[in-house]
Amino acid sequence: MLYPQRFHQFTQEHADTIAALVCGVLLFFGWFALSLGWLGLALLLLPAAYVIGGYESAREGLTTLIKEKELDVDLLMIVAALGAAALGLWRREYHLIIDGAILILIFAISGALEGYAMRRTEKNIRSLMSLTPDTATIVNQTGEKNIPISQLQVGDEIVVKPGELIPTDGIIVSGYSTINQAAITGESLPVEKTVGEEVFAGTINGYGALRLKVHKPAASSLIQRVIRLVEQAQTEAPPSQEFIEGFEKGYAKVIVIAGVLLATLPPLIWVWDWETTIYRALTFLVVASPCALMAAIMPTLLSGIANGARQGILFKNGAQLEKIGKVRAIAFDKTGTLTTGQVQVSQVIATSNYTEDDVLKVAAALESSSEHPIAQAIVQAAKDLDWVRAVEVQAIPGQGIVGTANNQQIIVGKAAFVQQYTNKLPQELVEAAPSLEHQGKTVVWVAQAGSKEEYNVIGIIAIADMIRPEAPATIARLRKLGLEQIVMITGDNQRTAESVAQAVGIDQVFASLLPEDKLDVIRQLQAKYHTVAMVGDGINDAPALAQASVGIAMGVAGSDVALETADIVLMADRLEKIDVAMKLGRRSQAIVKQNIVIALGFIGLLLIGNFLGNINLPIGVIGHEGSTVLVTLSGLRLLK
Repeated sequence: MLYPQRFHQFTQEHADTIAALVCGVLLFFGWFALSLGWLGLALLLLPAAYVIGGYESAREGLTTLIKEKELDVDLLMIVAALGAAALGLWRREYHLIIDGAILILIFAISGALEGYAMRRTEKNIRSLMSLTPDTATIVNQTGEKNIPISQLQVGDEIVVKPGELIPTDGIIVSGYSTINQAAITGESLPVEKTVGEEVFAGTINGYGALRLKVHKPAASSLIQRVIRLVEQAQTEAPPSQEFIEGFEKGYAKVIVIAGVLLATLPPLIWVWDWETTIYRALTFLVVASPCALMAAIMPTLLSGIANGARQGILFKNGAQLEKIGKVRAIAFDKTGTLTTGQVQVSQVIATSNYTEDDVLKVAAALESSSEHPIAQAIVQAAKDLDWVRAVEVQAIPGQGIVGTANNQQIIVGKAAFVQQYTNKLPQELVEAAPSLEHQGKTVVWVAQAGSKEEYNVIGIIAIADMIRPEAPATIARLRKLGLEQIVMITGDNQRTAESVAQAVGIDQVFASLLPEDKLDVIRQLQAKYHTVAMVGDGINDAPALAQASVGIAMGVAGSDVALETADIVLMADRLEKIDVAMKLGRRSQAIVKQNIVIALGFIGLLLIGNFLGNINLPIGVIGHEGSTVLVTLSGLRLLK
C-alpha cells in the first residue's frame, strides 16, 4: 500500500506539472498527425490537450466569475484559446487550433513554474514540522508510556533519551546534556543544559538522558509558534500585492471590453477583414493580459520569506518584508535586546592581601544560599573554585547578607551595610567603586572577620547585564545602511542606559520609560521619519512593537506577548540578523521593481506588434507567457 500512497501524494503535489507535460505530449502528436493529413486523429488529440492543459485554469476562472462576479486572467486565456480553435474550424485553417493549444500549453507551463515557487517556500513549513516527533515518553507512578504530543498537559514529566528530538518545550528537572539548537536558534555549537534550564521542541538531545517538566502547552512551544508564523506569512498578501490584485479585476474588464470593440469595429472603419479582425482581437486578449504583472510581486516576497526563515529571520507576512527595506529610523530596547538580560560578574577587585579568586570564593560561600539574580551571578562566576557553603545565613533585604563559612563570619552587600561592621573601607576600593557604578554596574562589597574579631574588606565585585558581543558591530552596520536615526528606549535609569549606549555606539537615549512612554517615543520618531522599526523582547515593549512600522522581537529571550505582537522574529536572538533582514527587504523591493518594468515592457511591445500585424498568436503567447516565466524566475533569485 505504501507505493500507491506515495504515487497518489506525488500526483497531487505535482498535478500542475503533470498536466503541462501531458498537454505538451498531446499537442506534439496532434501537430504531427495534422502534418501527415490525419485530420480525424488530430481533432481527437488537440481537444484533449485543451482539456488537460486548460482544465484547472478554466475551473478557477469560472469559479471566480460565478462566485465573485469578476473576470480574471485565467478565463481570458481560455477564451482566447477557444476563440482561436473556433476560428480555425470556421476557416478550416487548422493551424489556428495548434495556436490555441500552444497558448494552453505555455499557460500551463507558467502555472507549473509558479507552483514550483510556492512549493519551495512551503518546503520550509514541512521541514519545521519534521523537527517535532509525534509522541513523547511520559513518566508517572506507573512507569513510562508513549503518548501523542497533543495529549501532553502542563506539569507532565517526560524522558528524552540521548540522540532523540525533544518533543516539546520543557524545564530540566534532572539530568545534564548538550543540546543541538541549530534548527531553532541557528547556533552552530551544542549548548550545555542542566537542571532548571529550558529546552525547546525540535532541538536534539546530546549524550545525556534528560527528565523534563512540561511548563506550557505543546501548541505554545517555540517551534509551533514558528510554524504558525511561517504559515501566516504565506497566506497574507502584502499591500503591493493587494493593489495589483485589485488592479487586475478592473484591468480584466477593460481588456474584455477592448477585445469586443477590436473584434467588431475594424472591419467597419478600417480595411481589415473579419477573420483578421477576430484573430487580432484574440491575440490582443493574450498579450494584454496582466499575467506577468501578477507574478511580479508575490513569488519574490515568498522567496524572501523563505530565505529569511532559513537564516532564522521570521517575517509574519510579505508586508513586513516590504517595510523593513524602507526603515529610516530604529529604536532598541536595552535589557534582553542590546544586552543579554542576564547579570554576570564583570570585574573583581581585591585588596593587596587577597586575590580575585579569594574574593569570589568568600562571596560564593555566602551567596549560594540566596536565590537573588546577583547571588546566582556570583555563584556562577565561582563555579570552578573550591568553596564551602556558609551556614547560619541571614539576609537583610535591600542591604546584604551575613553568614559563617570555615569558622569565619562573612558579609556581602552594599558599602553602607558592610561599613556597619568595619571601621574603614579600603581607599583603593572607595576610589574604584564610583567609576564602576557610573558604568551602570552594581558593586557588591565583600568582608570577612579578622583575627581580632574585626572585619576586613577583601574586595568588591562588579555585576552587570552584559552587552551582547555583536551589538556594537550591528549598530555600525545599520549606520552604513543609511539609517537616519538609531535610539535606545529603556525603563532602566539614565546612567546605566547611557553607559550601554556609549558602548554600542548609540547617540540618543530615552531612559526611565514606562511602556506608554516608549509608545510616545515611537510616535515621535514616526512623525519625523515615517517608517520606524522597534527591537524589543519584553512585555513592556509590546505596545511600542505594535505601534512601530516594523516590530522586531527576540525569539528566544522574548516574552510570548512580544513574539505575538512583533512583525519579525529573530529566532537566535542574534542582532546581526537585523541588517540582514533590511538588506533582504531592500533587495526584494529592487527585484519587484525590475519585474514590474519587465512585465509592462513586454505588454507594451506585444501590443504594438499586434496592431502592426507583426506577430501571430503563438508568438504573442510565447512573448506573454515568456515574460510571466521570466519574472517568476527573477523572483526566485531571492531564495539565494
